[in-house]
Amino acid sequence: MKIAISNDLMRRSDGATIEAGIPSRELMRRAAEALSRAYPWENGAVIVCGVGNNAGDGYALASILKDRGIACRLVLLEERFSEDGAFYFDECVRKEIPWEIYSDRTDLMGASTIVDCIFGTGFRGCAEGRAAELIRAVNGSGCPVISADINSGMSGDSGLGEPCVRSTLTVAIGSYKYGHFLGNAKDVIGSLTVADIGIALLEESVCKVPDVTDFSSVLQHRSRNSHKGDYGYVGILAGCTEYSGAAKLANLSCAALRAGCGVSTLAVPKGIAASVSPYLLESTLMPMPDDGAGHTVFQENALDELMKNRRALAVGMGWGRSPENAKILAYLLEHYDGALVIDADGLNTLVEMDSSLLKRTRAKVFLTPHPKEFERLSGHSVKEILCDPVFLARQYACDMGVCVLLKGACTVVTDGEESYLVDRGCAGMATAGSGDVLSGILAGLLGYAPANALTLACGAYLAGLAGELAEADSNAISMTASDTVRALPRAVSMMI
Repeated sequence: MKIAISNDLMRRSDGATIEAGIPSRELMRRAAEALSRAYPWENGAVIVCGVGNNAGDGYALASILKDRGIACRLVLLEERFSEDGAFYFDECVRKEIPWEIYSDRTDLMGASTIVDCIFGTGFRGCAEGRAAELIRAVNGSGCPVISADINSGMSGDSGLGEPCVRSTLTVAIGSYKYGHFLGNAKDVIGSLTVADIGIALLEESVCKVPDVTDFSSVLQHRSRNSHKGDYGYVGILAGCTEYSGAAKLANLSCAALRAGCGVSTLAVPKGIAASVSPYLLESTLMPMPDDGAGHTVFQENALDELMKNRRALAVGMGWGRSPENAKILAYLLEHYDGALVIDADGLNTLVEMDSSLLKRTRAKVFLTPHPKEFERLSGHSVKEILCDPVFLARQYACDMGVCVLLKGACTVVTDGEESYLVDRGCAGMATAGSGDVLSGILAGLLGYAPANALTLACGAYLAGLAGELAEADSNAISMTASDTVRALPRAVSMMI
């Protein structure tokens, strides 16, 4: 698996490496060497530079390219330098590399390649003034753009920032950062690679970024001498009258089976059971006591039957609002000892309950909020969550003793100690029912796989990969959640 870290950990690791005996100027040279190897510079380059050490990487790169006989010129945001940057800029001057201060007369349109060295991971806030003008000029040039370390204007912790450079290639220096995957990263980074320049990362919490081959311990080989009981009975407690999509509920249960559990039981209010039944093929149906208006009501015997011999339960999808939901969820938290996935209206219900239930439960709890739901759970605003999703998800998971799957273009999965960034999915998944399909997949995996963060990350990866395959067969506009379900077998085949 790849590793991604925070800006702060990168800064402190860089400082520790310098203290251990590698001069900062040498690290800057190594970064420039890495940039020089990352791209074929046959037709030269225009290197646009800010005022910090990221600009210094650009000056060192220009010096290296000049030595190789590759034409380049420098465009400076202003004539101000860091100490190491000044050293390499002076080197460029001695080698007679042309340079200018950026103005509205600067022409970038004729550049064969632009190297973005305006801001690094130390950048905070939003680019303004002439810096914003330079970023827009780079984006409007129509040229291939290589970003050094991270796209200028974008946060290394969140992937947010507007305006920011849109790159053809981004070369992460030392390590991937969270922002290379989160927020707008998928929309502004064409290709991404990392350059090891000898910075030793401090032994602290990092995020793992899994690839398609990293889940063999979850999706293990199955022997022929096995049966459905070996792969787990799971239950899905969902639906109400207002949740009219019977086919969506069936997708939930089908997704669990496609993810590999042995038996999937869909538990819905008895008032809507007849409408759901025609859509169920391999799944079983458990009508639950309801209030006559299509909402499940609390009844111990029915919940005991649902919990019986089931390794995993997923609850809350399409529940709607009912005072009975809190009673049901509290009972499950107090009595169930398997893997409990809480999503959608289950999360809204949890917000109104005593949060200490999470700390007292015997169940292994998995929460799957989107940012607005996580705002209600954590008390942090959506803006705060989007600006620092890894830290806040990790903090909440640790405080509450749960595993969190924070949804987004890149999904954050953490139990407070082990953390993952799942960088799969597509625009076509921004449609009704995609979250329900994910919950079904998670329930299916937890029917036979360990109840831990890796399994949760596997579910997010599987859903995202299947979504990408479905979008490739259709398009981002017309795709529906059921397309993702149909693509699950191909996604699993790619992961085993």
